[in-house]
Amino acid sequence: MKSLLVTGGHVIDPANHFDAAADVLILDGKISAVGKSLSTPPGVETFDATGKVVCPGLIDLHVHLREPGHTAKENLATGTAAAARGGFTSVVCMPNTSPPIDNSGTVALIRERAGREGLVNVFVTGAISKNIAGEELASIGSLKRAGVVAITDDGHCVQNNELMRRACEYAKMFNLPVMDHCQDYSLVTDGVMHEGYWSTTLGLRGWPAAGEEMIVARNILLAELTGAKIHCQHLSAAGSVALLREAKKRGVPVSGEACPHHFVLTDAAIAGSEKYWNHDGKEMAASQAGALPSWPAYHTHFKMNPPLRARKDREAIIEGLADGTIEILCSDHAPHCDYEKEVEFDYAPFGITGLETELALSLMQLFHAGKVSLSDIISKFTVAPARLLNLTKGTLNPGADGDVTIFDPDAEWTFHAKQSASKSRNSPFDGWKLKGRPEATIVGGKKVWVESSDD
Repeated sequence: MKSLLVTGGHVIDPANHFDAAADVLILDGKISAVGKSLSTPPGVETFDATGKVVCPGLIDLHVHLREPGHTAKENLATGTAAAARGGFTSVVCMPNTSPPIDNSGTVALIRERAGREGLVNVFVTGAISKNIAGEELASIGSLKRAGVVAITDDGHCVQNNELMRRACEYAKMFNLPVMDHCQDYSLVTDGVMHEGYWSTTLGLRGWPAAGEEMIVARNILLAELTGAKIHCQHLSAAGSVALLREAKKRGVPVSGEACPHHFVLTDAAIAGSEKYWNHDGKEMAASQAGALPSWPAYHTHFKMNPPLRARKDREAIIEGLADGTIEILCSDHAPHCDYEKEVEFDYAPFGITGLETELALSLMQLFHAGKVSLSDIISKFTVAPARLLNLTKGTLNPGADGDVTIFDPDAEWTFHAKQSASKSRNSPFDGWKLKGRPEATIVGGKKVWVESSDD
C-alpha cells in the first residue's frame, strides 16, 4: 500500500517551520495533507504515532553500500535495510566501489539494482577522477546525464589542485556539488590515529589535524575562485570548523558535515581511557554502573578516516553544529568484514558502521545535552542535505514524496551489532545504551520498517 494516515504525532517539518501536533496523510505515495484531526479516506490504513515525533524522511548523504565489488561487506539490499532500521528513507552512496562509479554504465547498474532490491531511496554519486586515481577527470557531464547527484572521490582526496579546480568548474556548469574527503597525503603520510598525546603513548603513527585543515582551506579558495559548491566531508578538526565558519560569513559556497563518532568519541577511546556521555549529555567514565562495554586498547572498531581526535576537536564539532557552521549530519557508514578488522591496529581498514545508531547518538549528544534543538537536528538530516544535492526531498509539503520518519526521542534501548541488518558488525557502539529510537520508516507511503519487540 502507498497510502497511509499517520495520526497523533508531533510533526516537525523544518522546511516549512512547522512544529505542532498534527496528522499526516499520504495518498498514492505523495503527501496529501498535514493538519489536525484529518479524516481517514476509505481503504486507507492508519498508523498511531501518539507520543512520537513525525518528520520528513531522514537523508544520509554519506554511505558506503559496497556494491559493486565488495558485497561480502555490504550490498544494496542489506545496506538499505540497515538504513530503514535507522529511520532513513534516502541514502547517498559513495563511488569508491570496484569498479569505481566513474562512468554512466556503473551508475545505471546501481540505480537499476537499487530500484529492484533497495528498501529506501538510493541516490548515486560519481567519481571526480577516473578510477578515483586523482590523475584525470572522469566524464562529469556523462555522469550528470546518468543521474548522479554529486561528484566525489570519497575514500581518496584529489591532491592535484589544478585538477580539482577544473573539476569544480565542470561541476558548476552541470549544477553538481563537489563533495571532498579532506586529506593532504603529504602531511598525513602513513598515520593511523590522531597525532597527539595518545598516539605517542600508544606508539601508533600520528595523523595531524593539519592534514585535514590544509585541504579545507584549499577547498574554500577554490569555491571562492570558481563559484562551485564544495562540501567538506566528515569534518573532525577544530581548525576545519574555524575555517568553514569564517568562509561562510564571507558568503563562500562551502558547507560541511559531521558524523556522530567525531562528536561522541575522542582518540582516548583507542587507549581504553575514553569518557562517554549519558542520556542527559553529562560526561561519565565508561566503567560507571556498568553503563557501557569496556573496550580494550588498540581496538580496531575505533579506527576510522578521518581519525577520532582530541577533546578540543570534539567540542569544536559540537559548537559548529550548534551555531550552524556545520549544516549536515551523516554516518559515513563504512562496513568491513570481521576478518579484516581482527588484525593489528596498523593493518586494519579504516571505517565503522553507523546507519542504525546515528540518530540516537545525535539525539543524546546534541538534543538531550541541550546543545541543538530537535528541529535543528531534523533539519540537518532532511532539508539541508536535500538542498545541497538538489533533491525534491526533506519536506512534508503537499505533493512531495511520501517519505516519513517516526521516532521516539526518549525511548531507551541497547544497540547489539549482531542484530544489525547490515552484513558487517564493525561498530564501536555495540552494547551501548542509547536514548532515541526510530519507530517506523515510510518510503513513498509504504511502511518499509516498523519497530517491534522482535527486532
